[in-house]
Amino acid sequence: MTRPAPDFLWGAATSPHQVEGNNLNSDAWAREYFGPGREPSGDACDSYHRYGEDMRLLADAGLTAYRFGVEWARIEPVPGHVSRAELAHYRRMIETAQRLGLEPVVTLHHFTSPNWFAQEGGWSGERAIERFGNYVQAVTGILDGVKWICTMNEPNMLAVMEPLSRQLLSEDDGGTKKWTSPTVEGAVHPVLPEPDPQAGRRFIEAHHAARDLLKKHTDAAIGWTVACQALTATPGNEGKLRELRYGYEDLYLEAARGDDFVGVQSYSSQSVDENGIVPHPPGPDTTLTGQAYRPDAIGIAVRHVWETTGGVPILITENGIATADDTRRIRYTTEALGHLFAAIDDGIDVRGYLHWSALDNYEWGHWEPTFGLIAVDRETFERRPKPSLAWLGEVARRGRP
Repeated sequence: MTRPAPDFLWGAATSPHQVEGNNLNSDAWAREYFGPGREPSGDACDSYHRYGEDMRLLADAGLTAYRFGVEWARIEPVPGHVSRAELAHYRRMIETAQRLGLEPVVTLHHFTSPNWFAQEGGWSGERAIERFGNYVQAVTGILDGVKWICTMNEPNMLAVMEPLSRQLLSEDDGGTKKWTSPTVEGAVHPVLPEPDPQAGRRFIEAHHAARDLLKKHTDAAIGWTVACQALTATPGNEGKLRELRYGYEDLYLEAARGDDFVGVQSYSSQSVDENGIVPHPPGPDTTLTGQAYRPDAIGIAVRHVWETTGGVPILITENGIATADDTRRIRYTTEALGHLFAAIDDGIDVRGYLHWSALDNYEWGHWEPTFGLIAVDRETFERRPKPSLAWLGEVARRGRP
């Protein structure tokens, strides 16, 4: 039985918009007020001020890594103005993690952009790559000692969201349009629209430009994260699977072949028939996001990523379950880690496991889906660690599930 390397990362993940609160200058903040039934993020978990407490809870439990993001809309609230105070804020976050023994895994773009960037045309705008590069250049100054940097989070999901975001932000239709959520849409629409390949190619261009900048100015391992749906073919539909999987994932995985690592983000699995992805029927195993209970998905995803990238090292940057039952969370994660370590035993190079998420947080339009190892009282912001946090910390101390 293979044991992971001593520096194998055991941790948890968040994104800035979902936990920090009051991200007033972002496109996400603007679109939260479009469409019926949407809840705003508001103060979120107030992690902008309470990040030290959040990190200490993870470290005290026995975890060794924390993935968090830098928010572009805070760093550059208007074009060309870089906030030195906000850069210093995120530098303090990096130093706090390091002081507590947590390896910081820093994400530079996690779905959200400055509102001015969206108004300028977003990722399809003429200056998009230049704008993103200027932001990345500004952030390089605070990344000293950071060993892991994700340029972008789930560009394949962003390629679904971006066209709809531009439409929402440019049209006044009385709030009748609805933005597609990357995480909670499954409860209503079990199959997301196919990613826009044109948008995908633009994200690849942005990622490669950012990677080149970061290579010049940091010693970190550079990669991006991909949403992996662990799609499988029904009998006779292997060709349809290959066709769909290219647009959903492989375009982005192939773009990672020159990276130091690729972040794998996996939650569930779906099958593909002659018509496309088969929606998961509601049932007793359905999670709070409408997904099937499929802890085996991570093993399917890791094996496919390893093959498609030609052996780029893998970091699990997200894996978890939306459930109010923490016993079920532990059961799911136990099974998922079993599948992950079976892949490691087969020779796949996996550098760490980061659970989604550290906190019960804002899930892009809703608060109901709870993924966290730590509950948060939305009135007082009191943190309440769940048994799953202590359990994962013990797994980390053992080094294997």
